[in-house]
Parts: sequence; structure tokens; C-alpha cells
Amino acid sequence: MEKIRRIVNEIAQSLERELGVILDQDPEQVASLNAKYGEGVLDGARKALEADDVVRFQGLTFMAVDLADNKKAIYYAEGEDPAARDLLILLARTVETAYDGRDLSDERSSFLKNVLLENELPGDIPLKARELKIDYFLSRQVLLLSFGEACDASCAEFIKGQFASADDYILPVDEHTVVVLASLTEHDEAYIDETSKNLIAGFEAEGRNVTIGIGLPAEHLKDTASSYRQAALALTVGSIFEEDERIMWYKRLGLGRLIYQLPRTLCEMFLSEVFAPDTYEALDPETLLTIEKFFENNLNGSETSRQLFVHRNTLVYRLDKVQKITGLDLRTFEDAVLFKLASMVYKYLESLQQKDEAQTLDKHW
Repeated sequence: MEKIRRIVNEIAQSLERELGVILDQDPEQVASLNAKYGEGVLDGARKALEADDVVRFQGLTFMAVDLADNKKAIYYAEGEDPAARDLLILLARTVETAYDGRDLSDERSSFLKNVLLENELPGDIPLKARELKIDYFLSRQVLLLSFGEACDASCAEFIKGQFASADDYILPVDEHTVVVLASLTEHDEAYIDETSKNLIAGFEAEGRNVTIGIGLPAEHLKDTASSYRQAALALTVGSIFEEDERIMWYKRLGLGRLIYQLPRTLCEMFLSEVFAPDTYEALDPETLLTIEKFFENNLNGSETSRQLFVHRNTLVYRLDKVQKITGLDLRTFEDAVLFKLASMVYKYLESLQQKDEAQTLDKHW
């Protein structure tokens, strides 16, 4: 609206007669060189809204014109002569062009954020998307970038440089979070994976700590809210079970997603049945690393020994040690699965304990 008022005032300054516009019959939306006509301007505007042609009233000529978004503009010019009418037609065409070509970026960002947060009615989304010239039927995928420190303007610009398609949207949520709505017409999964790695590398080179959660593809714009929730869950679950990872795909969360959704009491019960008290804590870091590598290599002892730079007998000794402490032989598939699941449950419960302690500390302060 400010752009419309500015255009009217610029034109009026080059003329010798009063010229202005009223938007939506709102006295605060009057744009003119001065207010010497007072309430007469608003009275003439009301008459123009009821007429099909120009209205001449108290030395002014008025003309009502429909704008986009179901809004109206009432233009007026000083004088009741034919020149005043011609001037209003010219003014209306000039403003209409400016209004239709207005910058929609802020409106798009606000609308898309509301879609992601489910603050828009599903039935309204296609209509508003069309109004804002956003392709409703384009498949998209949500990437949620979480920064350890504040993300400034240069940070957002770097992200935009990686997603350069006109159908990609970069939406800063707060100073630590940025959402990317990536179009899947322009990008496939391999591109998103590679671009995510480039983002991580680029930000790490600048000393910025960032993690990326990636949701499932959304077929239509309204489905991006689900993809956003999935990306947020991927960050949360990934921080518990894959703390060293920087890119978390929702579809790759596996057992972590299942455990995260289990009741706390059920997890505690399961863990107590697998490990006796203080059993897991008795495993030293070297042994835990050995177990991790053993699982990564699909229980292949030779490859695990090679990667750990230890003799095969050393590996056997360590696995025997695990069996002695836990009662589980990790060389058997069933015991290995049970240990893996129990260790993940242990991590989950540990994260809940840390969260409880943090909340208690906050309350204390």
C-alpha cells in the first residue's frame, strides 16, 4: 500500500491540482499532497463506491476502481472538468500496474510459514497459493537447518546460493533456524543429499555449527506441514542416536524413531530385563568402540580387526569380555540385535534424564 501512496504523491507533485487515492475507505489510507478537503474527500469516496462512473462532488472528481485481493481504490482529483476525469483514468492505470507488480516475497514467506505451522485452513491453501503465484501442485521437500549460533543475513544468502531455483523458498524461522522448501521438480534426492553436504562443509569452514533434518517428499503444498514435522523429528531423534551426524533423514531414522515414540516406563522395563544394574556402565570406552565397529561391519571380525588395527585374538578377547559382563554373545545375530536395541534405549533414557535435569535447573534459577 505504501508503494501506491508514493506513486500518487509523485504524480501529484508534478501537477498544479490536488490528487489522491483512498484505499478501502480507510481515513488512514488517504494519500494526497495535503488534507485541505477534510471529510469532503471521504464523503465523495463513499458516493463513488455506489456509482458506476465518475462522481463530481464539492469541486472534486472521484472514481472507484477494483484492485486485486477484493480491495478497492477511490481516486480523486481537484476540479470537475473533463481533464480531471482523464487524469484519474491515467492515475488508475499507473497504480494498477504497480499494484499487480508488487513485491510478494514477504507475503509468500508469511503464508508459507503459516502452512508449515498448520496455521492455514487446508481449503484456503490452494486459493492463497494461486493468489501469491505459488505452484500448489509442485512436489517439495523440507530441509530444516538448525544453527548452534545466530544465523545472520549472510548465512541465509549462502543457503539461497545452493538452492537457486525460483520454486525454492528460504524461510528464516528464528535466529537459529532456517527452513528450505526445495522443489523436487528441479532437484532429486541425490541433489538434496549433495547440497546438504555442501552446506555443512561451507558453514563448518566459517566456523558455524549446523545440523540438517530432512523430511519426506510432499506431493502438494498442504503436505509440506507433515514434511516439516518429520524434519524437526529427524533433528531431535538424530541428536540422540546419531550425535556425530550432521544430516538426518527422517526415512533413515530406523529403530531410533520407534524407540523415541515408546513410553518411558516401557523403555525402562525393557532395559532392566536386558542389562542388570550398572552393567552397561561397566563397559569402558574402548570396548564400546569395538562394539560399534563390530556392528558397522555386520559382525565381520576380520574387517573389524583391520579397522581397529588390532589382532584378531584381541577382538575375540574383547567380545568375550562383553559376554562376561552382559551375558550377550555379540557374535550371534539374536544377541547382537538385542544389545543394539538395548544400547539405543539406554541412550534415549539418558537423554530424557539430561532433559529433566536441565528443566530442574531452569526452575531453580
